[in-house]
Order: sequence, then structure tokens, then C-alpha cells
Amino acid sequence: MQLNLEGQRVAVLGAAKGIGRAIAEGFLAEGCHVRGFDREANPQPLQEPGDVVEGDVTDYAQVQAFAEAMGEVDHVVFSVGAGSGKAGFPFWNLEPGDWARVLEINLIGAVNAAHAFAPKLIKRGGGSMLFLVSVAGQTGSQTDPPYSAAKAGLITFVQCAAKDLAPFGVRANALSPGMVQTDLNHSVWAASQARQPEAARQTYEAWADEKIRKVSPLGRWQQPGEYAAMAAFLASENGRNITGQTLNIDGGQVMHS
Repeated sequence: MQLNLEGQRVAVLGAAKGIGRAIAEGFLAEGCHVRGFDREANPQPLQEPGDVVEGDVTDYAQVQAFAEAMGEVDHVVFSVGAGSGKAGFPFWNLEPGDWARVLEINLIGAVNAAHAFAPKLIKRGGGSMLFLVSVAGQTGSQTDPPYSAAKAGLITFVQCAAKDLAPFGVRANALSPGMVQTDLNHSVWAASQARQPEAARQTYEAWADEKIRKVSPLGRWQQPGEYAAMAAFLASENGRNITGQTLNIDGGQVMHS
């Protein structure tokens, strides 16, 4: 399948590692010009023609500056996620004060990106936005209620954005990971084990093996490259009639009847 993305300009927020890194590298492999944005200082450089600049998605001025420095842009990917760092079951195990930062990063950060880049895409008269969400935002996961709520809010915002942008030929979609071995997944394991008696604690490998068999009908982990492939497909003309959708790459974890 020919994606014909050569020479297109892609902004990836959250490009330093994990799924965002894989997406940035996937677009580079398609011949795109990629610029990343991440709060991680001195991230490993992307292959040419791409780079990653340091910044915080919760700071709208920084996101605006990144958008301006991009110049013209064809596609925007928001691949940022952060949990509370605590085990959230039951929800009152957390304090209300644990919510604000999680919502600020996962939801308001995405809104900042949408506001900063929408005028450019509208002026272009096309292109796409893609937001990484989570199965947790669809199932009411008790693992981390602030994270679940933030991603659920983002799914709804993407639908609003898709409707607003459609008259300008701009598409907006959400891409929903299931079980991926990233730093965020490790943080969930760490938080869950902190509440266990020492004798009952599991290694990451044992915990992950048990969890994947429990939640995924296919019983296997998803890989960052799978999201990169879908992101490129959605950016291409093959995805020209896909907008306002949440696409799950989750091994069957979320099935809506």
C-alpha cells in the first residue's frame, strides 16, 4: 500500500520515547519531515530530517512557540500521557489534589496543541490531528481514575474538534492503546505493588504476564510500531474519510456490542 507521505511535515508532541517516539520514526520512514516536542531534556535525536525540542504541553505559550517554529504543518500528533503515580482502587485511595496535574497534562495539554495548530491546518485546507488516548478512557478503569477521566474527556474533545474542523477538510481522530510496555505501564505496576505486602509483590514481568492474560482476548502485548503504522495510515489519503473516531489497538480489550 502506497501512503505517499513523502515531504509532508509532521509535529509530534511527546516524541522523546515510547509510542510517540515510534510514531515520529514511522513518519520519518515514510519520508516526512518530523519535529518533536517533549518535556524530556536532551532526548536522543531523531534521524534526519527530524529533531526534538524541549517543552511542556501544559504551557500554552511553549506549545504556541513550537507551532510557530514549525511553520507550515500537514499533520499533528499528540502522544502524551501521565498518570497519578498512585494506585487508584478505590478512588478514595487518592486525594482530590492528585487529579489536577493528571488532567492538565493529558487533557489540557491536548487542548493546547489543538488550539496552537488548528489555525495552521485550517489555513492549509487539510491535514490531520491525531490524539493518543487509552482504553482506560473507555472502560472506566479503576487503576488510575484521574487518568481514565482525562482520557475519556479527550475522546469527547476529539469528536468536538472533528466536527469543527471537518468543513475545512481537516480530520481529527483518537488512537487508543491497550497494553504496551512503556514507562507509563511500568508506573502502573510500581503503584500497584507499593500497596501490597512485601511477600505478595510481583516482579514487573510476572505482573505483566498475569495482567495481559486477564485483560486481552488475544493474550499478547501491543507494540509501539503498531501505533506508528496506524498513525501513518490515518495521515494518508487512505484515511481521508476517517474522522471523529477512536481506533483501538488493544488486542480486543475493548469491545462495544
